[in-house]
Amino acid sequence: MKPIKKGKGKAAFTQERTFAMIKPDGVKRGLTGEIIGRIEQRGLKVIACAMFSPSRAQIDRHYPKDAKWIKRLGEKTMGTYAKYGIDPKKELGTDDLEKIGRLVREWILDYMTSGPTVKLMIEGVHAIDMVRKLCGHTVPSSAELGSIRGDFSADSPAAANAGKRAIHNLIHASETPEEAKHEMVLWFKQGEISDYRRIEEELMI
Repeated sequence: MKPIKKGKGKAAFTQERTFAMIKPDGVKRGLTGEIIGRIEQRGLKVIACAMFSPSRAQIDRHYPKDAKWIKRLGEKTMGTYAKYGIDPKKELGTDDLEKIGRLVREWILDYMTSGPTVKLMIEGVHAIDMVRKLCGHTVPSSAELGSIRGDFSADSPAAANAGKRAIHNLIHASETPEEAKHEMVLWFKQGEISDYRRIEEELMI
């Protein structure tokens, strides 16, 4: 299953497939229809969709476990604590970046298994970049108005860290072709994917 799926010439470089997941807070707040509507109104095509409650083991396979990614989580958390003058040792019992990163990853797993989610496979012109743009900045309080996160969430790293939880940011979207491929294979079987043409495709491709 490849993120770049169809077309010849220029179309081969623009028609992509990507993965997105409406997170438990998005589902619980009744934003599923709004989010899918924004994706479709952009001219992107939903080719697979299902609501489900992921197991912890499934979500564990979704998120990276490599040291670089874990350390980056730790660095982001330490940056938030430094910004607001909070002592990480007092709050978390450590200032080790890797240990903090692993702790934050556990918060993410808790969050993603706290309720049903909606998994989506999306196809269209530069789908990976377009869906990321629609979602907005991963930190809702920094997301642009007009984006999904900017319009419907005001959560922040400071609020999340204070509650010892993950940031509630409504939706996940693949960041790279490699990430999209991994996630699409993980969450969808070939028989669950529909192939059809939207009217806009005649104009855009």
